[in-house]
Amino acid sequence: MSKPVSLLFGVHAHQPVGNFPEVLEDAHIRCYKPFLHVVHRYPDFKFAVHFSGWLLDYLFDHHPEDMKLLKAMVKRGQVELFSAGDTEPVLATIPNRDRIGQLETFSKKLNKKLGQRPQGAWLTERVWESTVIPALVDCGISYVIVDDYHFLCAGKTKAELNGYFTTEEDNQRLDLFPISEALRYKLPFSPASDAIAYIESLSEHQAASQRVAAIYFDDIEKFGIWPETYQWVYEKGWLEQFIQGVLASPQIMTSHYRDYHRSEKSRGIIYLPTTSYIEMNEWTLPADLANRYADLVQQSKVSGSYEHNKPFLRGGIWKNFFSRYPESNWMHKRMLSLSQRFASLPVKQQSATMREKLYASQANDAYWHGLFGGLYLPHLRRAVFNNIVELEGMLDLIAPRPTIYIEDTDLDGVEEIYLNNGILQVISKLDGAASICEFDAYKLKHNFGDTLRRQEEHYYHKIKYDMPNLQQSGSGIASAHDRLSFKHQISSADLEGGRAAQALFVESIDDHLVMYQFESKHDHGIKFKADFDGYKINKKIELIENQLLITYTSKSRVEGYLKTEFNLAMPSCDGVGGKYIRDDLVLGGFGQELELMDFTSIFLEDSTLKGRLLLSVSNESRLSSKPFYSVSQSEGGFEKIMQAIKLVLVWPCIPERLTISLTVVELGGVVEVYS
Repeated sequence: MSKPVSLLFGVHAHQPVGNFPEVLEDAHIRCYKPFLHVVHRYPDFKFAVHFSGWLLDYLFDHHPEDMKLLKAMVKRGQVELFSAGDTEPVLATIPNRDRIGQLETFSKKLNKKLGQRPQGAWLTERVWESTVIPALVDCGISYVIVDDYHFLCAGKTKAELNGYFTTEEDNQRLDLFPISEALRYKLPFSPASDAIAYIESLSEHQAASQRVAAIYFDDIEKFGIWPETYQWVYEKGWLEQFIQGVLASPQIMTSHYRDYHRSEKSRGIIYLPTTSYIEMNEWTLPADLANRYADLVQQSKVSGSYEHNKPFLRGGIWKNFFSRYPESNWMHKRMLSLSQRFASLPVKQQSATMREKLYASQANDAYWHGLFGGLYLPHLRRAVFNNIVELEGMLDLIAPRPTIYIEDTDLDGVEEIYLNNGILQVISKLDGAASICEFDAYKLKHNFGDTLRRQEEHYYHKIKYDMPNLQQSGSGIASAHDRLSFKHQISSADLEGGRAAQALFVESIDDHLVMYQFESKHDHGIKFKADFDGYKINKKIELIENQLLITYTSKSRVEGYLKTEFNLAMPSCDGVGGKYIRDDLVLGGFGQELELMDFTSIFLEDSTLKGRLLLSVSNESRLSSKPFYSVSQSEGGFEKIMQAIKLVLVWPCIPERLTISLTVVELGGVVEVYS
């Protein structure tokens, strides 16, 4: 009889930095708690687990009783812990010094909280670049797990992928385990008996000198949070059936990665290409190319050649998200510049709090988008910017920057001009619009310019053509990758593109965009000038304490309707905490449309922000405001997400002098709502 298959079963648990408490609680109730309670009843079922650092801290603070179960399973040898970057960064996208810092921070945390220092590491989104090897090895990591797809792209066959391989970078060795795609799609979506039978069948490929490994490591959220999985995994007993069947099978032996790694030899040297899992390679492409890629994959499946051609049908790489989404690239390059400033400080001035803020700004979730909201979710982007703005304020106290300077932060070939006074900061791209792309309030730790443009996505064609639900009939349940549902009613207007940035203070006259030239800078502000249809128009942006002041001047009255549009990121979005207030009267919420014909001033109050903006104009105007939505997809279906408030001010002409001010005020008390 052949040796039993070594089942290397691992789960990865993660919640984004800044996620809503109610989401965390729901995830705990439907997934983390029941999973830990079930596996705790089976001490002989060995498995690996990776909880991201921020989530682990949350669970220890809010659910210590369940963490006691995890600690007990570690102590009795049932659980192997895996390391990663503490805030779940994509290691390939942060500086090497931060890779080492993030890995060491988390490994030390695991040793302190759970009594085990990991030998293996989880790679965020299984993004592989060989440049991460030295940092992993320097932190005591001996092996990592990546998809079998990575190995297929390097010329291996599926039959060969039943153990670990060895790679190196700069003469530093790291071993690699290939995660089985077949198991990723079977667990937990196929009946437990089918999954067990598949694992048992792998013993047929057993070599006399090598033990076959069935390698699984995937998101624990598939065991309770994905649609239908809570009922399937716990109420209908899938997880217990699977564990019982595995333990009862003479052909399967659960094992730790560390034990298999110690007892078995490497299957040889390998060098993997830069890649991630298959679905990610589609998501990272622009919509038209993603659709072409999906068509090629579908054609290959229909012809029956897909499995044979899969290694050659590659999409993009993870870093394409930075070139595809300017907002993601902007966050990333702002983070990198702050990392450099922090690293340049004398060690004695590098506080633990600063490092914590830097690492939190590197959390991966807000930088990309695929099946999950990621970049499209304002609260996740806000969490990144909260940390960026707070860290920048802390650095400025120690090593002040010039009040005005110019650089090309995001490497797009267009320079930006920075204006800051220690209270506020505005950043304007010198692209001719003289608009503001970032507007920071340091006390509120908030960027009011944190909005997202609307652009075509690869999944829009599913919405437009109203494809039938892709869930397959038969036994088991459908993966979130294979279903189509709608959380909101979506119209064709909601899908309209337009790659223009949702900036602040973009002017037009009679619907013709006003283009400016940068003219000069002075202590409090920056000046631009425009020649529009023979008229000379000047625009000045100033920061005076807690006030942003925009001033337009011309030598004579300019005929034609002047319109300026600005998009404000308000944390409450269309929730109950955001409202327009004038003369102590609440006029409505940010999720409602508002029209004022005799506008001079209004408060925008946001309880989530714990602050308010006072918008005022020197010359009476017409104000219109409405929510700006984008359409996104998640594992729960297609949804509309409010990204910003789109405000438009209109005057029948340009007077010789016109001012607009935005005053940032901390919320000192609750504004009474009058009926």
